[in-house]
Amino acid sequence: MKRALIYFALGTVLSFLINYLFIDGEHIDLEIYYAIAFGLAWGMAYFLDNSKFSLVQKMGSSFGVMALLVAIGAVIFNLELAIPSILKFSTVFVAYYLIASFRGSKSLRN
Repeated sequence: MKRALIYFALGTVLSFLINYLFIDGEHIDLEIYYAIAFGLAWGMAYFLDNSKFSLVQKMGSSFGVMALLVAIGAVIFNLELAIPSILKFSTVFVAYYLIASFRGSKSLRN
């Protein structure tokens, strides 16, 4: 759990810094929201990268977090601005497991 929180924090900070410094610095609240979605994807993927979680649990958790991201984004901003957060989340989540699939253990934890 501790490492999952570290992945979340590092993913959030790095994503925010890259987006803020190199892409767009006007909408800081939106950049923070997108960075949290990015960091949350890395943290959740690492946390769920355990044999005690079935594929159904992993996918259900990721869909639940995406629904939560859309709901929060729609309340704070609007639905149009909330959709990119789930695109970032799902891309990172899938990339984590794609990279893990090339390893013999099918995990990035070991």
